[in-house]
Amino acid sequence: MGNALKAGHTPSKEVPEGYKRTEVGVIPSDWDCNHLGDLTIRVGSGITPTGGERVYVSEGRPFLRSQNVGWGVLDLHDLAFITDETHALFAASEIKEGDVLLNITGASIGRSAVADITVACGNVNQHVCEIRPDPKWLDSQFLNSYLLSVTGQRQIDNFQAGGNRQGLNYSQIRSFLIPLPSLREQRAIAEALSDVDGLLAALEELIAKKRAIKQAAMEQLLTGKTRLPGFSGKWEMKRLGEIVSFFRGSGLSKADLSLEGRQRCIHYGELFTVYGERITKVLHGTDREGVFFHSIRNDVLMPTSDVTPNGLATASCILVSDIIIGADVLVIRAPESVINGEFLAYAIKVHRDQVMQLVSGTTVFHLYGRDMANFTFAAPSVDEQTAIVAILSDMDAEIIALERRRDKARAIKQGMMQQLLTGQVRLVKPDLDRRRG
Repeated sequence: MGNALKAGHTPSKEVPEGYKRTEVGVIPSDWDCNHLGDLTIRVGSGITPTGGERVYVSEGRPFLRSQNVGWGVLDLHDLAFITDETHALFAASEIKEGDVLLNITGASIGRSAVADITVACGNVNQHVCEIRPDPKWLDSQFLNSYLLSVTGQRQIDNFQAGGNRQGLNYSQIRSFLIPLPSLREQRAIAEALSDVDGLLAALEELIAKKRAIKQAAMEQLLTGKTRLPGFSGKWEMKRLGEIVSFFRGSGLSKADLSLEGRQRCIHYGELFTVYGERITKVLHGTDREGVFFHSIRNDVLMPTSDVTPNGLATASCILVSDIIIGADVLVIRAPESVINGEFLAYAIKVHRDQVMQLVSGTTVFHLYGRDMANFTFAAPSVDEQTAIVAILSDMDAEIIALERRRDKARAIKQGMMQQLLTGQVRLVKPDLDRRRG
């Protein structure tokens, strides 16, 4: 295969010995740089059968859609199936084991994964491109890793410049430039990255298990089905409007937020994406001047509007006073001598079905203080509430620590990808005698 040096460029003094400059950057001298179309047997996609979802069946040949292709993994939880007769209508797009599946339209452009035996002999729709590497030149796992790398994603983004997200075409995909070590080195790189993927998958599985355990503990502890040692006595049913006061946050847009802002603040959108049931550290601040509503320790915060009702059954207890609370935030303020705010936040999550019944709206959904006033829940003494919260907080801390390990492993993988896929770190001895046609 040929070596594609960037036109008009010669190796500069900054290029280390044993390396060369190409259109994809500096790579080892014994690597090639080729267009993907020269390294593949097939670049193409399938079609969506006439009739759409009506042609799907409960079992048969797998039919992959863009939602089934994740960042490096296949997500098959909602995999569709088609009959052999439907498959025969576009058998030329049949998936082969080892095909690299790349999303080419919509918001998921750039996600890719390698087809395994579970989807082989199936089909894809027109939003997923099948890339079938020529095994003489290109390893599937290596290609997939490269497409997901910073350099690979940059090439994809370059075809979508100016906000044009209409999709990639096959000509563009064939024109992708691929840095190409020997097959032996490609496989070594893919294996090393696969080991990190295995670690990430194990951490994700453990996090999911810990979350399930926490959810089960919440169901037991927050309803009194399981009592902690040393506590007895009947729990009391409480109507929220009889024991708390309701307030609303004041104007604060997302543009007002900054990490360095002088006054710490919380925007309603962060209740969906940043904070859990307890807030001990506030991420953002603002330098905006004005009259704002400020938190008191033990306040419970809930978003008051969302485009879907599910997000409104979200509650966070803030354990820091004098924090600016933005608009579209419902503030539930209760005396600590009556209700532990963390207990209430957990209880709202456990009784989310009740909260959903209090939501109003059609296109945009709302939740107001007058609605939450009707929320009812059972509660023990404040001492038992605090003991329950301590158990759940320890579980949260364990989950957060695992999430940090996962995020660190992801960052390590990104660094490994950058170094391995550009040849900055070599896993095999350089093949100085490698033949290039």
